Amino acid sequence: MRNRRKQKTTTAAVQPDNPSRAAKPNHALRLAVALIVLVLAGLAAWWAGRPVPSTLPVASVAPDAALPAPEYVGRESCGGCHVDEVRRWHGSQHDQAMQTATAETVLGDFNGAEFVYNGIASRFLKGDDGRFTVRTDGPDGELHDYPVKYTFGVSPLQQYLVEFPGGRLQALSIAWDTRPQADGGQRWFHLYPDDKVTHDDVLHWTRPAQNWNSQCAFCHSTHLEKNYRPADDSFATRWSEIDVSCEACHGPASNHVAWAKQSPGWQAFEKTRGLTVNLRDRAGVQWRSDPDTGNVRRSRPRVHDTEIEVCAPCHSRRSAISDDYVPGDPLLDHFRPALLQSGLYFPDGQIRDEVYVYGSFVQSRMYHAGVTCSDCHDPHSLELRRPGNGVCLQCHAADRYDTAAHHFHPPESPGARCAECHMPTRTYMVVDARHDHSLRIPRPDLSVALGTPNACNNCHADKTPEWAAAQVKDWYGRVPEGYQRYAEALAAAGEGDPAAARLLPALIRDTDSPAIARATALAALAPYLNRDNLDLISLGLWDDNPLVRVATVGMLQSLPPRLRRQLATSALQDRVLAVRIEAARVLAGVDVGDPGSEQQGNLDAAIEAYVHAQQVNAERPEAQVNLGNLYAALGRSDMAEKAYRTAIERNPQFVPAYVNLADFYRGQASDAQGEKVLRQALEAVPDSAEVHYALGLLLVRQKQLQAAIGELEAAAGPGADDPTFPYTYAIALHSAGQGREAVAELEQAHERFPRNAAILTALINYLRELGDTASADAYSRKLTALQSSANGN
Repeated sequence: MRNRRKQKTTTAAVQPDNPSRAAKPNHALRLAVALIVLVLAGLAAWWAGRPVPSTLPVASVAPDAALPAPEYVGRESCGGCHVDEVRRWHGSQHDQAMQTATAETVLGDFNGAEFVYNGIASRFLKGDDGRFTVRTDGPDGELHDYPVKYTFGVSPLQQYLVEFPGGRLQALSIAWDTRPQADGGQRWFHLYPDDKVTHDDVLHWTRPAQNWNSQCAFCHSTHLEKNYRPADDSFATRWSEIDVSCEACHGPASNHVAWAKQSPGWQAFEKTRGLTVNLRDRAGVQWRSDPDTGNVRRSRPRVHDTEIEVCAPCHSRRSAISDDYVPGDPLLDHFRPALLQSGLYFPDGQIRDEVYVYGSFVQSRMYHAGVTCSDCHDPHSLELRRPGNGVCLQCHAADRYDTAAHHFHPPESPGARCAECHMPTRTYMVVDARHDHSLRIPRPDLSVALGTPNACNNCHADKTPEWAAAQVKDWYGRVPEGYQRYAEALAAAGEGDPAAARLLPALIRDTDSPAIARATALAALAPYLNRDNLDLISLGLWDDNPLVRVATVGMLQSLPPRLRRQLATSALQDRVLAVRIEAARVLAGVDVGDPGSEQQGNLDAAIEAYVHAQQVNAERPEAQVNLGNLYAALGRSDMAEKAYRTAIERNPQFVPAYVNLADFYRGQASDAQGEKVLRQALEAVPDSAEVHYALGLLLVRQKQLQAAIGELEAAAGPGADDPTFPYTYAIALHSAGQGREAVAELEQAHERFPRNAAILTALINYLRELGDTASADAYSRKLTALQSSANGN
């Protein structure tokens, strides 16, 4: 179960496509749109004639309508021929991903052990009948006895699943630390030790965030069918095998078994051997040594991503957009991977929240050199191909890299381990240290400039990043940049630094940079569109990588409807589902053609696919908010309101549902209804900065300035991570005649967001009004430096 934090608006199951329709003031964007409308119109006319882009292939086996559809048959059908593979799989974490709770599978202490958390004493018991029971607080806050039905995971921790009405399984937040006692293990612990989670908290184990059916099941069992039933808000979830078995990766095997056993009609499968996916990315490939570099090169390029995309559905942070995935299908026909967005990743792409490897690995030089997952990992045992540094030395010469001349640390010390420097860990779920798979060169200089973490200070915690940066430069005689060179661009975009106007286009044009970074830059580009970078729209819409195309189409949402129609309509015919449904979202409510026209037919089909993509996750409030936004854009007011209300019912603490519903009422000229909704939200989530901000803007519209200031102040508190909140609060103070208070707020905001040009500009203007020209001039010099940086000076 993912280690989620309070007020997250994304989940492993689904992400809100537009978390809040409530518009924030973006004067720069409005100006940019006004300046470029005519140029974009010309670009749109050119683009409309372009053919539909393709995507990178996967080696799935094309279905033949004349052949029987493959069915799941279970690993017993595999073991007769694939003896060694099944032997290696037995006892692996895939094998033990989920198991029925028995004396053999339960690792925790159920001999009357007691664990106290937030004043509640939970007890773990094993009955004479062999059943395991937990006495702990339930959804009402009272102690109840809950039978444990399944174990979940095995190392370095094991969770336990409890069955609830409606077919739900819930994961206990008290877990067993399976590590050896010498490493701090063999104990009960809580997954949220510092949060003091109570029964009415969004993170409580009985609530949707800890629901197995929605959050966990797909990746811990084989051929899982969630079977959510909206009519009674229940599940009829089932699987073909309880754990991650052969067909979870190789696909349904009935036709392959028929071919192998030469059953009647087996000749029909001779061409494909009855396989649904061809996992031969590495077949016949040799890695040839280059004595000049000490590295190796693939004997031939990797021409498809089949193996990586078979692993990605479970080893990525993504949204599901279909319910008919079969291993080997293109990833973005069934899932939408998260970009390098703030909160999930640091600006340089290092892991921050749990992102499950894929988004990191596709940033790496190794990925772009043709490395696949199984070059390093045995796909059946899940062990490394070789222990320790040996796995890296398969490709990197030991006499060049496994020496003090390279790593500058004593042999056998932590600093001499490749992974310590190039794959530093971050700990999730309290005890689970996971390696960053972007395989990057340590950059303590970026820690100095941007506050990102670095591998050096992970070990040398008593030293400063400045010390580490100086040490690295002294060792190598320069600052080694490495492969990932987009930290400054993504940081600038996140902080409102005017340098983003220069850095984002440069990153997007750099086709040698990872596609996921370029897609992230495109998603952030809208405020910086101008006459000099309009070609980036065509570059993004035409890019070979579908993730780049999805981000480009999404960015078009900021443009006027006419331009959206001209630029995004072709994406309705994209071969990749994720691109088509993003185009549907962007074009919803836009007149793309006469009823019955081909363009309108394409939009109708894409909208239908978008609705289905959300219904795949209908139990999640995020999906309901997405549907509400779609229906609002289509003018289907009753359906929009119902979807927002359903989202609140699904999770009364899900902030975007309230904010979007209130904004929907604003569009209906019913701010009074919106105010009721936002005040209801504050009863459920009193510390939400987003709700306070939305309510503050509403009160401004109602000309209740003093009341609005109180709400905006609450939104702009010290923990606010959006510079818009303190900026707007300061503007409101100034409007109320509280100029000095506005300056004080802006100065604090500048401390937190030193590269935000809007904050600096307002601060300079207000200081001049107060007659403090000396302070205004000092801040003007800072703004000039920012603007100079924006121009590359």
